[in-house]
Amino acid sequence: MSSPPREVALVTNPLAGRGRGARAAAAALPTLRAAGVRVRSLTGGDADETLQLARAAVAEGVDALVVCGGDGLVHLGAQVVAGTDTPLGVIPAGTGNDAARSLGLDQRDDAAAAVAAARVVAAGRTRRIDVAETAGRRFVTVLAAGFDARVNERANQMRWPRGQMRYNLATLTELRVFRPLPYVLELDGTVLRTDAMLVAVGNGPAFGGGLRITEGARIDDGLLDVVIIEPITKTDLVRTYPKLFRGTHVHHPAYRHHRVRQVTVAAPGIVAYADGERIAPLPLTITVEPSALTVLVP
Repeated sequence: MSSPPREVALVTNPLAGRGRGARAAAAALPTLRAAGVRVRSLTGGDADETLQLARAAVAEGVDALVVCGGDGLVHLGAQVVAGTDTPLGVIPAGTGNDAARSLGLDQRDDAAAAVAAARVVAAGRTRRIDVAETAGRRFVTVLAAGFDARVNERANQMRWPRGQMRYNLATLTELRVFRPLPYVLELDGTVLRTDAMLVAVGNGPAFGGGLRITEGARIDDGLLDVVIIEPITKTDLVRTYPKLFRGTHVHHPAYRHHRVRQVTVAAPGIVAYADGERIAPLPLTITVEPSALTVLVP
């Protein structure tokens, strides 16, 4: 338990969740101010400017960095405060909100949820969680390194349609051409060679708005959860997809699960994504940083 913050920097992505970011910030601000919290509102023109504004506010000594948006904004906040004593607060207002879900925050899309999250910030209760690191970037949820990453990459190259439909179309397009890939993984020094549909490295259990791909992963156990889905038919992949929301895909015979402190993932033609953000092409080495991030929690 830490003391309630006196001043916070509130970073907002007004476009998050098709405008939910702006609406959530408007609902949260009066609650924070009523609790006696001074608020610096920060909104950059792009991710780089937002990152610089957040870093400047933390350097000037705000008591907490609070992000109002989705997993992408949580990802940005982790780059700023992981490895420091400045806590990160989250007001969920994105499409997926998987990081916020792992912290036990209200996921409803309404003003009441934003007010509840603001009260969590004002109360000042903290918890330390792990982050994962790769290619000089920290991430909080899951790194995608297979079929799912190819869908993200294809969707980012499309100009139409917008929103979730873009990802639906990218999924259908990628499904027609995707083939299992040859992977080489080094799991805490042990080399594994296998063909797979995807490899996911989880700090937390879910990505993509509640897809529990790394079911069982804990954000404070000092370990990474590496999930491998070995080759399955496209029909089987489509049938298995709904099970990801319940975490019951773990019973599929093609499912493999390893817990490690470090993993190197190599496969041809894959650009990895983490927290929904484009990271870098494989190969990548991912390590865990135990208890590196202080977060504000209910």
